Amino acid sequence: MTIDIPSVLIVDDEIHICKNCEKILSRLDCRTAHALNGYDALDRMAETPFDVVVTDLKMSALGGMELLRRIREQYPLTRVIVMTGYASVSSAVEVMKIGAFDYLPKPFTPHELRAVVLQAMESRSVSPPDRNRTQPRKTGSGTISHQLIGSSPQIQQVVTMIQKVAPTDSTVLICGESGTGKELIARAVHANSLRKDKVFFAVDCGTLSGNLLASELFGHMKGAFTGAHQNKDGIFKLADQGTVFLDEISNISLEVQSMLLRFLESRELLPVGGIAVQRVNVRLIFATNKNLQTMTESGAFRQDFYYRIFVYPIMIPPLRERKSDILPIAIHFLQQLNRNLNKSILGFDPSAENHLLASDWPGNVRQLRNVIERAVIQCEHQTIGIGDLVLNEDANGLIQPELVVPDTNEALKEAKKNIRQAAISELEKRFLISALTRNNWNVTRAARQTGIQRTNFQGLMKKHGITLANR
Repeated sequence: MTIDIPSVLIVDDEIHICKNCEKILSRLDCRTAHALNGYDALDRMAETPFDVVVTDLKMSALGGMELLRRIREQYPLTRVIVMTGYASVSSAVEVMKIGAFDYLPKPFTPHELRAVVLQAMESRSVSPPDRNRTQPRKTGSGTISHQLIGSSPQIQQVVTMIQKVAPTDSTVLICGESGTGKELIARAVHANSLRKDKVFFAVDCGTLSGNLLASELFGHMKGAFTGAHQNKDGIFKLADQGTVFLDEISNISLEVQSMLLRFLESRELLPVGGIAVQRVNVRLIFATNKNLQTMTESGAFRQDFYYRIFVYPIMIPPLRERKSDILPIAIHFLQQLNRNLNKSILGFDPSAENHLLASDWPGNVRQLRNVIERAVIQCEHQTIGIGDLVLNEDANGLIQPELVVPDTNEALKEAKKNIRQAAISELEKRFLISALTRNNWNVTRAARQTGIQRTNFQGLMKKHGITLANR
């Protein structure tokens, strides 16, 4: 093994997952190998040390938790990424406390796997190991920005606010449209705080129902509800001394809002079904893409909870209001994607730059990244041209057909028919790819999970030109 090319070891007791991960990582400039359990992984590492290890959490022989502990002891320079299932959200906190570089929730996309592995490789090459999931980047003002790209007055004001509030333990509320980078802001606050060497854990409140969210945050006792077969520590306890980021706080129920209000006042928690109060030291950062004040007026959000979290609000402006940041962000993504996709595109031609600047970007930075990624894949020249860009998409990333205004009723009917067909085709394609990704591109399992007969599922794949080579 040469020093110049990083090496990655995939550890999972299912061979097809190992092979699939290796195929995904083949786009990166790295060497890959796999092991089917923790013992095999340690044997491989004894022969040849690896720069990055990506391991499943649950395995039949020497699971990911114990493998992580041993690697931290024997190979402290190796970055470890732990793949965790949805039900293992608390375990994700624990692996971060032990010293994992990052955790990767299942199911994940090929882009997510490549991104976190690339981040681990870059982190290892430029600095000694620590427990932060990303290596901070210094800006001209001296603050740590965590990929906050741009020099507009609006984004510089955000950076200044981060610099002021980070060293305190004050509660922060981040407000901004979907895709503006609220989690990046939260990570920047954590990275500049006195808790920077402790756990940072992000929770998407929009994906968890009220009872499940309460159990995940506060923990539960055995027998507290159906399925509670043993005591379980919640995120707040596991993240003691660290930071917890609660995203999309507008989606939580009034009952959980009440529980969070009490926790904010006292930093004491009572597990679901418990009788003994536990005290922890956790900093909370909240985020929302909705107007909470309007929600309080309608009764959908508790007024007392709103005033309790509205301590230090940071407003992130949408991308359309800071046009001067669009090209720097686009160039940043281009550089990342050049590495990810093994390309060497130099930049954007004037026509492409003008189109990027002219768009309103309803999906903000997330949408911009999607457009740049497709352009990098599409581009066959040294610079990205206007023909490589697909800007006619909605805020959710669904590509919309070009809109040509018809001049007769018959042309209008035909145009409406074409628009419906194009939208349905795009939705079907994304449906198939999503199902295949969730099931590691196993067609039989994907068909069974979606409730479609395997032959019909394969027929849809053929219709949209999707093959296993598309992974």
